[in-house]
Amino acid sequence: MAVNRFVLNGISYHGHGAINEIPGIIKARGLKKAFVASDPDLIKFGVTAKVTDLLEQNGIPFALYSDIKPNPTIENVQNGVKAYQESGADFMITIGGGSSMDTGKGIGIIVNNPEFADVRSLEGVAPTKNRTVFTIAVPTTGGTGAESTINYVITDVERKRKFVCVDPNDIPDIAVVDPDMMSSMPKGLTASTGMDALTHAIEGYTTGAAWELSDTLNLEAIKLIGKNLRKAVQNDPDGREGMALAQYVTAMAYSNVGLGIAHSMAHTLGAVYDTPHGVACAMMLPIVMEFNAEYTGEKFKEIAEALGVDTTGMDQAAYRKAAVDAVRQMSIDVGIPTKLEKLKEEDLPFLCESAAADACAPGNPRHASLEEFEAMFRKLM
Repeated sequence: MAVNRFVLNGISYHGHGAINEIPGIIKARGLKKAFVASDPDLIKFGVTAKVTDLLEQNGIPFALYSDIKPNPTIENVQNGVKAYQESGADFMITIGGGSSMDTGKGIGIIVNNPEFADVRSLEGVAPTKNRTVFTIAVPTTGGTGAESTINYVITDVERKRKFVCVDPNDIPDIAVVDPDMMSSMPKGLTASTGMDALTHAIEGYTTGAAWELSDTLNLEAIKLIGKNLRKAVQNDPDGREGMALAQYVTAMAYSNVGLGIAHSMAHTLGAVYDTPHGVACAMMLPIVMEFNAEYTGEKFKEIAEALGVDTTGMDQAAYRKAAVDAVRQMSIDVGIPTKLEKLKEEDLPFLCESAAADACAPGNPRHASLEEFEAMFRKLM
């Protein structure tokens, strides 16, 4: 048997009210001042304050950093490193979705590994020597699972591309997964981040590096999403709690085994058109599943069943189609568009080359040629 490495958070807290553990965590470790990284919308709508109010009530000083875009940029990370160094903080709290957490990961790695100050040098598997600064990650979306992954994605605005960084040193020390932090998320964001989680689970389940431990986690995540995403979009508390758990469970797995070309294609759509990541994933997922179907063995049968399809009496072709149809229907039910109006004919060559070069592409169970990438992108037109 091949040797499979699995990297996980040291500690995580789950459930309604879990954020109330944060002051005790900080005091028990003798930490002095927090650098709170959170995006402007979360600050504006009072979500970040749910945590910063706790800090204030417990006499814990903090500096707030919010120069964070939905697709975080090299500049967001560079400005954050400078802000962290000037703040006098000795640890970080990231509050938000993938954008806040990815920015925080980049900041924390560079602060403790200053030889990687050129953010582009972190692309791929960078040989950093030191752990990130001590980080408590508090997700506000039920999708990215960035609080339990060793990956982060940064946008290179100048070169119109996103690059993926994979580094066991960047995983947050503590994850605090509190569904109450997700309750003010609008429907559209709940839907798109939930579909991102489903893309993580399905791609992680069918990727070339998948094995028994990752399969156990990803299949359970698919079941949780099948049961809870539609409810979460309606702001049902049980649905929120189910999605909070689902995104964490699949992130534990996909972080270790990788993804596929639905993510490669979503990354390039995000870099070129600023398409929200979860929306791009949701659009690409059923298209990529159709492309991969013949390379997935029995796994689409399990996916279909995890999403509530009775596959009794179905042959292989039927259950594979049923799995794709169930994913497509879920995406439609939660309000994700099936076409991308911004997609232009003249951009196709660049989109295809970027997708093929993306760090997630090698994990796909089936190799895609540039022509095949183009045919898949065209299905969005």
